Parts: sequence; structure tokens; C-alpha cells
Amino acid sequence: MRSTRLSGRWLVAAMCAGQVGNLLPHVVVPAVMPQHLMPLWQLSGSEAGMMAAAYALGYMLAVPFLTTLTDRIDARLILLGGSAVSGLATVAFGVLADGLASAALLWALAGIGFAGAYMPGLKALSDRLGPGDISRSVTLYTACFSLGVGLSFLVSQLAAEHLGWRAAFLITGLGPLAMVAACLALAPVQPRPSGAALLDFTPVLSNRAAMGYILGYGAHCFELYALRTWIVAFWAFVAARSGGAAVLEPVTVSVITALLAMPSSVLGNEAAIRFGRRRVIAAVMIVSGAVAVAIGIASGAATSAVPGVLLALLLVYAITVPADSGALTSGMTASANPAYRGATMAMHSTVGFGLSAAGGWAIGIALDAGGGPVSASGWLAAFAVMAGSAFLGPLALWWSVRARAAPVRTPE
Repeated sequence: MRSTRLSGRWLVAAMCAGQVGNLLPHVVVPAVMPQHLMPLWQLSGSEAGMMAAAYALGYMLAVPFLTTLTDRIDARLILLGGSAVSGLATVAFGVLADGLASAALLWALAGIGFAGAYMPGLKALSDRLGPGDISRSVTLYTACFSLGVGLSFLVSQLAAEHLGWRAAFLITGLGPLAMVAACLALAPVQPRPSGAALLDFTPVLSNRAAMGYILGYGAHCFELYALRTWIVAFWAFVAARSGGAAVLEPVTVSVITALLAMPSSVLGNEAAIRFGRRRVIAAVMIVSGAVAVAIGIASGAATSAVPGVLLALLLVYAITVPADSGALTSGMTASANPAYRGATMAMHSTVGFGLSAAGGWAIGIALDAGGGPVSASGWLAAFAVMAGSAFLGPLALWWSVRARAAPVRTPE
């Protein structure tokens, strides 16, 4: 029996507000990394990328167990614990981190906490909604991810600039308290047991429709986290190269690009509902890859108009990269077998954040190979890698359609 002290719009509003709080620590490492952590600890691009990727790596390792567990116990309980761990680990980073090893370990722990917060939060929400409410509510929840990331960029950089980088972690580590409060306002909901083993993903892997969205989400996450991990460093490069003609500061660019993702994700899902989910996702990904190529090429040009061109392209990219996010996640949720929804979400998140970790690290490697974060050739290589991931997304959707449409061969 479904029961909740919050219902309808109040339920969605509370969960979205809680998620924004949970996301306040989300990009504090990428936000303070170029100006503070890289010079302080003398990190190369690949080392900095590895440090930032530790969050997604910790998430990837924990999410299969934690999210699948929501098919057996109330997701609210896991959400409560994950939110607390995320906040405490972020605070611990601000107090204890003193180099690459300790920073990566603590940041991975924060990612493990977030693994108990993001998808279990989505499960807690969807368990309390009727079937007709899921698509738009899930999209709003996922779109609030971008609002939280934007605030994380803003608060982190302002705190680091005025109070020091450790203060950025101490302040943002308080954000998850908002989700703790939201959890306390939810009444228990006991899921129906599926009877499958805890980490048995066979029913998910055999669901071709859901797997298409999951693999497409992986390509999306690689590109998204590659951009979010390195956008501050990229715009610092543009500002330095242009001699002050870059118009906006890195903090402003990072916040604007993150905030643009929220309406982009909502509108992308609405377009998917109207024109066909797979068609819209594929079109968005192809356009996104093309824009990434254009940014990489423009980064090497040496004209006075380049900062303005790059800013325009980056703003377009900030719209195209997340425009498929809500459609991919709502497509996965709608395609999931209700008895295995937690396991399906676990697979979705494992693939997504596993490739998120790979994205941040891969860009660091590409930068080092191309000459470093102060080199135009380095950024050309970086955006070429981002473009490649975008172009792989439509292939995943095509595969799922072809797999479902293929005739079953019988022995002659």
C-alpha cells in the first residue's frame, strides 16, 4: 500500500529541493581544482582528472548494491543514509585532504554517499507516484540536478575565493541536510519483492528497450562529466589567451552553463514526448557532437573575435549536452519492469557514472597528450574526445531497436 505524508506537487517539490541540497557538494573538486588544488599539490592534467573522477568511481562501485536494494527495502532509508555520508565525506575532505591520495579517497567516499542518494531518491519518488505522473516528475527531478550543479559551482568558487578552498568543502557539505529533512517528511512505502537475487541483473540485461536508454545514458554522462570537470579550467585558458577579452569569468561561465541544463532537460523531454523519444535523443546527440568539434577547432584560432565565438558555442553546448538527459532517464524508467525497477535504475546509474568517471579522466589524459591545459591543441583533443562520446549515443539506441526487431531464429 502506498502512503506518504507528502503527495502530488508537494512530494515532487520536496524531493527536488532535497536533491538540490544533495548536489551542493557535487562539483566542488572541479570548481576549485584549477585555481587551488592543481598548483598546491602540483598535479598534472591526468592526476587532476583522476582525483575528480574518484567521485564517480565511488558512485559506480556502490550504486549496483544500494539501488538494487531499493527493490527490497524502502528507498527512503537508503536515501537518508546516503545523504548523510555524502555530506560528512565532503566536510572530511575540507578538514583532512592534503594531497592526491587522501583527496581521491575522501572524494570517492563522497561519491559512495551520493550513490545512496541520487537513484534511491528517484526510486523513492517514483514509488510514491502514479504511472501517469512518472515521466514529467522524473524529468523535473533529473532537471533539478543541473540547478544543484550550478549552485555547487557558484558556492564552491565564491567560498574558495573569499574564505579558502577548505571552506568551500565545509560549506557545501551542509547541503545534504535538505534531503535528510525531506526524507523525514515521507511515510514508509514497502516495495513488492521480486524474488530475484539481490545483484541479479539478468532481467535488466534482457530488457533491450531499457538497455538502449542505459547505454545511451552512459555516452551522455561521459560527455557531460567531461565538460563539468574541465569547464572552469577551459574558460581560464580562454581568459588567459584572450588577455582579458573573455567577457565573463570562469565562475560565471560554469554557473550559467550548469543552469542552462535544467530548462534544456525539461524541454528535451517534452520534445521527446511529442516527436518520439529515440528520434529526439539521437538528433540532440549528433548536434552536440558537432558543437564540441566546433569548440575544439575554435580554441586554436588566434583572432579577437574568438572569445565571443567560444562563449556562444559553449552556451549552445550547455544546452545540447543535457537536452537528452531527462528523455533518457524517463525512457529507462518507463521501459523498466516494475518488479525490477530498482535493479534497472542501478544498471542505469552504474553505466552512467562509470562512464562519467572515465570522461573526467579521459579529458585529463587528452589534455596532457595535446600539450596541457594551457595549450590550444590540448583543448582540441579534449573536445574531440567529448564529441566522440556524443556520436556513440545514437548507436546504442539503434542497437536496442535492431535487437528487439530481429527475428528469432529457430533450428531447422
